[in-house]
This record gives sequence, C-alpha cells and structure tokens, in this order.
Amino acid sequence: MNIIVAADKNWGIGYQNKLLVSIPSDMKFFRETTTGKVVVMGRKTLESFPNGLPLAMRTNIVLTRKTDYQVKGALIFHSVEEVLEELKKYDSEDIYVIGGEEIYREFLPYCDVAHVTKIDHEYFADAFFPDLDREQDWVVTADSEEQTYFDLEYTFLRYERRPKN
Repeated sequence: MNIIVAADKNWGIGYQNKLLVSIPSDMKFFRETTTGKVVVMGRKTLESFPNGLPLAMRTNIVLTRKTDYQVKGALIFHSVEEVLEELKKYDSEDIYVIGGEEIYREFLPYCDVAHVTKIDHEYFADAFFPDLDREQDWVVTADSEEQTYFDLEYTFLRYERRPKN
C-alpha cells in the first residue's frame, strides 16, 4: 500500500483543512499517480475537494466516525478494520492513502511506499505527517532533481519501508 503527501520542512501538510501550498507539478504527479487507483481518505479531506465531491476516475474510500455520512461515488467506512477488509479486494500497489493527518497516522503501519513531495519552506501548519527521516524503518530510495515553482524549491522523494529481518 502507498501513501502520497506533500510536506514542508517540518512535515507540515495543512492548515485549517487546506493544503499549505498548491504546486502545479505536484498536483499533476498526484493526479497521474492516483488516476485509475484506489484512494483512501478521511471525511475532512473529501470535503476539502471542489464541491466536496470524490475524485474522478478513482475508487474513493472514506473513513469517518459519522455513522450517517453518505456521499455519492464514495465508499464510506467507520473503522480502520472495515477499510482494511475492503482493501483486500484490490491490488496493494494500487492503493494510495491521501490524508489527512489522522488517516495518514492510522494507515502508515500498513504502507510500504511513501511518495513525498518535500517542500523546502516552513509554513504555519496545524496538520502534520510523521517525520519519515526519523523513522528507522523508512529509507529514501529515489529522489528527483530539485524543482522550482516561482521561488519555492521542492523535490519528489520515494521512501520505502525497510524489510524486516
């Protein structure tokens, strides 16, 4: 299973239920990587999308505590266990956890690959991703050349979980 996230220098990922910054090439990478795949998210992440609608051309799985929550075009679940059971129907390589903070933390133990757009800037954030550089079982296995969007520098990193001995 995969995780895909954009994070700043402090692993900040959002503020007041919005992304910290919108970088066109990051959005393009996200779209190209997840189209035709399964995306797992929390309710607040879904509600942050345009018109609060599920992402087109993807299987949208939403985890929420709200038992009466319904959204056309999305599969709604109320526990991590229910989501994991549903995910057994799909190829693990085709599953992408897309946020937010709580969902990332809940599903990180089940993921083997993390696609991180690392932004060389510190933003004011109220949502964070776990610092994979401090996690001993994660290692960077690929990185892009440094990219620039106006005066913002960032790189695309691929982290992989080290195999357990």
